[in-house]
Amino acid sequence: MRIAITGACGFLGSHLCDYFLGKGAKVIAVDNLITGSTRNIEHLAGNRNFQFLHHDVTNYIFIEGKIDAILHFASPASPRDYLELPIQTLKVGSLGTHKALGLAKEKGARFLLASTSEVYGDPLVHPQREEYWGNVNPVGPRGVYDEAKRFAEAMTMAYHRFHGVDTRIVRIFNTYGPRMRIRDGRALPNFFVQALRNEPITIYGDGSQTRSFVYIEDEVEGIARALENGDNDPINIGNPQEITILQLAREIIEVTGSSSEIVLKDLPEDDPKVRQPDISKAKRLLKWEPKISRADGLARTCEYFKKMVVEDEF
Repeated sequence: MRIAITGACGFLGSHLCDYFLGKGAKVIAVDNLITGSTRNIEHLAGNRNFQFLHHDVTNYIFIEGKIDAILHFASPASPRDYLELPIQTLKVGSLGTHKALGLAKEKGARFLLASTSEVYGDPLVHPQREEYWGNVNPVGPRGVYDEAKRFAEAMTMAYHRFHGVDTRIVRIFNTYGPRMRIRDGRALPNFFVQALRNEPITIYGDGSQTRSFVYIEDEVEGIARALENGDNDPINIGNPQEITILQLAREIIEVTGSSSEIVLKDLPEDDPKVRQPDISKAKRLLKWEPKISRADGLARTCEYFKKMVVEDEF
């Protein structure tokens, strides 16, 4: 197979490059490096099956030769990113998705959209099933990301229905592991960096809000199975084991051996109170569910952040 991955220098995209190269595929990595880093793919330099294309996918995408599949992962993905880059976030979700789908149509390629649990907003249904339409504030500060992804889903389904493009939509829940940025702005990398530096761990709100964390290795396997065996409708890929943010902070303090104390601050506007995927469809259709425990995943991630924090200090 010959696969194009947009956003390939990001956390998820770079791991997908590794996965498909490991399966013998040829991979074209596309990224404009607005939030991604070539550091995430530097180990692939010299691999004859790997090609990097520095390109903004909101512009026309030209790739010579056949392409069997396109995985569209280009987008700022953390609240810090899309609050600092609101226009770029909206453009990559709309124009970028349009251009990537146009390439899929031209090449007769299968198309997979990286959507997000954020399409559910601050959900009134718990856990979240794919049939739930969500509770999103379109004009709030998080709306640039939420609505970009919701538009991307609508565009993907339109290309499937009108042009007959074979499409997939994966709704990705909180994912963690090596290659996360230390200034990502999300809870888990923030907690690791603060704990390893023995700084106060900052929790926004009272810590009772919940998230569901899946380790990167499990997430990538679920995405790959969705590409191969999924249907055209959205599918949740995440971990149904729900945890409060306060409990997560305590677990990270324990795994790092930190002396950090926990400090509470005001909750940001429209921050979801709960997040838990119903993965019944993934279990049934893909024969997939997470296998790596949170204890194991946090231990692996801790080793990565130890190295990153040391490098950041020099």
